[in-house]
Amino acid sequence: MDLPPLLARQLAAAVLGGAACGLVGVWVVMMRIPFVGVAMSHAAFAGAVIGLLVGVNPLVGAAVACVLASVLIGPLAERSDLEPSVSVGIIFSVVLGIAFLGIGLLPGPRTAALSYIWGNILLVSGRDVTVMAVMTGVVLGFLLLFFKEIRAVLYNREVARAVGVPERPLFYAMLVLCGLTVTANLDTIGGLLIFSLIINPPSAAYQLTWRLRTMFLLSALFGVGSCLVGLVVSYLTDAPSGAVIIITSSVAFGLALLFSPKRRRR
Repeated sequence: MDLPPLLARQLAAAVLGGAACGLVGVWVVMMRIPFVGVAMSHAAFAGAVIGLLVGVNPLVGAAVACVLASVLIGPLAERSDLEPSVSVGIIFSVVLGIAFLGIGLLPGPRTAALSYIWGNILLVSGRDVTVMAVMTGVVLGFLLLFFKEIRAVLYNREVARAVGVPERPLFYAMLVLCGLTVTANLDTIGGLLIFSLIINPPSAAYQLTWRLRTMFLLSALFGVGSCLVGLVVSYLTDAPSGAVIIITSSVAFGLALLFSPKRRRR
């Protein structure tokens, strides 16, 4: 039995978006810079607003803003002797100000800009699914190709550098891919909520395993499951899809924490 095109697109978006966010979220959680998800999501939102303001495709603006934020986080931390979390906070402050300034300067109704705040997976287009599929494929390919090097960087950047791993390019690449993943999912989850989908699934997976490979797999599954449940509940109740997806991922984390073997061991 063939699925209606609209339903097929929604299911594809749920699977692709949940998997991609779950995978890049492991990098963010293991590097202990969870605030990067907040900065990236707001950078994407700011870029989309600026795109609307100057007449450029909002997703192009979001992608450019995320890449710029990604490549600024590392150098800002290294050259100013700041912790990565502090540099992320500075970037977050800047892009948040730009986002609201852009909204204030937009002429006429601000409906288009506000749609990027909340997102709506029920309105996903074929173009959105294509972008998400490409981005998920890039993330998965990067992970499979450089898994050993990524594992070393996530363990300790200084140790990775000492054994000859090009940790700086890999670190920047992971930040850029995180930003592009946020951009690809901006229409479906929304700029104010997507950082939770990057943090909650890997945090839940971390509670259940000591193995990095298993953590990647569980995080992707939690991300996909959260998006699918959010899609169904949103369709049945007409509730905001992004909010339902985030609540579902938060519940998944709570259950993982409750049954965590790590917590019981401690």
